[in-house]
Amino acid sequence: MATKQTEPVATIGLEDLSPESSESQKEPKTFTVEEAVETIGFGRFHIALFLIMGSTGVAEAMEIMLIAVVSPVIRCEWHLENWQVALVTTMVFFGYMIFSILFGLLADRYGRWKILLISFLWGAYFSLLTSFSPSYIWFVFLRTMVGCGVSGHAQGLIIKTEFLPTKYRGYMLPLSQVFWLAGSLLIIGLAAVINPTIGWRWLIRIASIPGIILILAFKFIPESARFNVSVGNTQAAVATLERIARMNRSAMPEGKLVEPASEKRGRFADLLDAKYLRTTLQIWVIWLGISFAYYGVILASAELLERDLVCGSQAETQMVLSEESEESKSPCHCHLFAPSDYKTMIISTLGEIALNPLNILGINFLGRRISLSITMGCTALFFLLLNICTSSTGLIGFLFMLRALVSANFNTIYIYTAEVYPTTMRALGMGTSGALCRIGAMVAPFIAQVLMSASFLGALCLFSSVCVVCAISAFTLPIETKGRALQVGDIAKMFSALHYHLFPLLSDTPGCRKESGKCVYSGVHLITTGPAPFKAKKTPIT
Repeated sequence: MATKQTEPVATIGLEDLSPESSESQKEPKTFTVEEAVETIGFGRFHIALFLIMGSTGVAEAMEIMLIAVVSPVIRCEWHLENWQVALVTTMVFFGYMIFSILFGLLADRYGRWKILLISFLWGAYFSLLTSFSPSYIWFVFLRTMVGCGVSGHAQGLIIKTEFLPTKYRGYMLPLSQVFWLAGSLLIIGLAAVINPTIGWRWLIRIASIPGIILILAFKFIPESARFNVSVGNTQAAVATLERIARMNRSAMPEGKLVEPASEKRGRFADLLDAKYLRTTLQIWVIWLGISFAYYGVILASAELLERDLVCGSQAETQMVLSEESEESKSPCHCHLFAPSDYKTMIISTLGEIALNPLNILGINFLGRRISLSITMGCTALFFLLLNICTSSTGLIGFLFMLRALVSANFNTIYIYTAEVYPTTMRALGMGTSGALCRIGAMVAPFIAQVLMSASFLGALCLFSSVCVVCAISAFTLPIETKGRALQVGDIAKMFSALHYHLFPLLSDTPGCRKESGKCVYSGVHLITTGPAPFKAKKTPIT
């Protein structure tokens, strides 16, 4: 009697896979948050999200730009030296730096929405207190506290990024620059009217109003669905996605939301893991340099207008004579902005939106890395062009282009940083980048307001050199995020990869147990039979 040939048997451990996915030959339909966001598409919810979260840029710009328009007034009122005026800006960004990391860590653990709300309450409270500062020391301390609060506003960008479909991120996020521009123009316009009349204290109080209004509007924006699934709160994520689908008059994808929670969230060590180490270090260099250049342009604009440093030694001589004349007239040795100075600041600030269409095209067609390297290289060039002895119109033109370029730099690096990190560490990645960004902002006042007075060309060369380093760093970034879906996390991506590649193969695998006409795989191990051992398909995880 012939014996039946025994076929080789291979076993594959599936302990980490959900048992629900192996219950039948035809597995139930599932979807991820990324698939839901793409299926629902862009609609009314995203317009509301864009307007409310984008308006956080108005409040942030007003608080940050406030120092530039208040500095000449407090210099006069409290008889401050150059380094004391520069210290105010430095301390604001010191607070911003420390709390950027803290808020980023907390946002990855407890939610973006909560941290955004806390940061606005904090900022509005201390901003109002600043208007009652009895002395310079109190002013510095309270503005530092404002900087701590403003650092949490970046969570608004993260919420926008995590809700936007992939193809819209490259267009909608750069358009958010309009809100920063609006805030900058608003505070300059208010300063031109309020500073000479009712004083800088009322300017600070009025500048707090947009932030207070936004606090009331936050109730219309839900917590990030991506964050909810990362902490295992799938029910809340589904409710949020269903709400978005109703607002957009769209449909949810069929099936069940399946995305494993991650216990490793908001860990600083993850940023320095081998996979992200090079990217993280280069991003930090770029953030530091962009901030150094951006706030250098803003503060240098005021110095150029006040001291007329553009044309070298001749201008320096005129500056000395002008200062002597001013000192003979004013006991506090101050120089307040004239209406023409506010006009020049408004014109140069408008430059922040000038290159936005080109920036959007570059981001979406050339990619984030190449677009950023080009704009950083052009920024370095225009810093050097400021040394050309030119007319007032020429100076305004150079400042206009510089503001346009540094604004484009910020647009691109904001988008890249939000896209390159997975959900489990996105807020911390933005937070640490924001912290490094503020180091550049802390150094900028001493270059733009102190070194520039001693050596104009030396200050310009320093700004330009930093921009060149950033351009090289941007060009050599290891990851391009153009057209790439937002990453969830290594564990979740491994689960999705195994689910996608294994189960289609399992449905055709013999050796299963038949129940009601269905092929059911039981237990912890999958038993497959055949002439050759079964091999799982390897999937590279990017």
